[in-house]
Amino acid sequence: MTAVSARKRGTGRVVARLGRGDRSPLGLWFWEIDRVLLLLVTVLLSIGLVAVAAGSPAAAARYSGAGLTISPLAYFWKQLVWVLLGLPVMIGISMLPQQVARRLALAGASFFSVILALVPIIGNERNGATRWIGYGFAQFQPSEFLKPLFIVAIAWILSLRVHDRALPVVPITFLLTAIVSALLMMQPDFGQTVVFVSVWMALMLVSGMSMRTMGALGGMGSLGIVAAYFLYPVAKTRINNFLFADGDTYQVDQAHATLTAGGLFGTGPGGGEKKFHLPEAHTDYIFSVIGEEFGLIACMAIAALFLAIAVRVFVKLLDEEDAFLVYASAGLATQFTVQAFINIAVNVGLAPSKGMTLPFISYGGSSMIALSIGFGLLLAFTRKNPYLLRSPYVVKWSSR
Repeated sequence: MTAVSARKRGTGRVVARLGRGDRSPLGLWFWEIDRVLLLLVTVLLSIGLVAVAAGSPAAAARYSGAGLTISPLAYFWKQLVWVLLGLPVMIGISMLPQQVARRLALAGASFFSVILALVPIIGNERNGATRWIGYGFAQFQPSEFLKPLFIVAIAWILSLRVHDRALPVVPITFLLTAIVSALLMMQPDFGQTVVFVSVWMALMLVSGMSMRTMGALGGMGSLGIVAAYFLYPVAKTRINNFLFADGDTYQVDQAHATLTAGGLFGTGPGGGEKKFHLPEAHTDYIFSVIGEEFGLIACMAIAALFLAIAVRVFVKLLDEEDAFLVYASAGLATQFTVQAFINIAVNVGLAPSKGMTLPFISYGGSSMIALSIGFGLLLAFTRKNPYLLRSPYVVKWSSR
């Protein structure tokens, strides 16, 4: 057996490794996986490493001091480790049978829901919010891990209606989403709450809810934002800063100045100067760093990549008949798109300042591993069997 070919046991025929005749687990995975989606996420990961390398010197300079000196590329090397850990996780999950992936996601959703409920009790406070749990290197943000797993759980509950139309799946999923939202607002984390609620509403739309009901839900969402404005001082301050330029607008002003400093083509790698005034150049405002050093054209290309992922998934779902796979894939694609939209909107000044990472591009261990889990699930749920489609034993139904 060689790296190029493998002799099929019991015959003299030689099967090319990863060729269409390769029926090994790796060969089957290679031909079943959506290689376009895999390529798109690989491009995002590559861009992310370059972007973190560009933002790392600014972050290192900001957090150095008081006897602590951080290497200019420290955050890049850490991010490289997270990518090297996250990529096998993504590939491994994408190779799971769809039923196994679903069961593991449901178990994970239950586990991280309990952990999320414990965050206000034993979590660590940082910048006025309690969102992290654990200590030292083992700290993580439970809401990041819960997002993709919760989406799969909601998709599974909605799919049960296919077998029994009398099941109250919509009220159940609404209640679960409301509980998670309440736990998030206790931290408080308004941005993550918006993501959870947005994905739930998208799944309601995909599942066939009437536009009148969707309009009512939209009205409830607007009331929720108004309630957050009056009940949460942080939300009120940021909304006032955004709408009325009232108070400290330093972050928004610096993000805009950095984003536009490079023009269409950027100052070149390492040539940015405005980034050193950004509060979180390697995480929340990495999109602005990309704009300064690689230009607005690069920013538009990144936005197009996220849009391409969403379009690719929804186009594939047009021929999918399994309700669970439709809901789960649509929900996961919506999560990536909404999270990217929020981050980009904050950077370009279309939304109030909010700590939301840019998927696969911003620095962060919890974010990278959680996103890898989510995208691995998406790859698993969009996998097709090309051999099944070619089999003469497949029954094809006709409407005649």
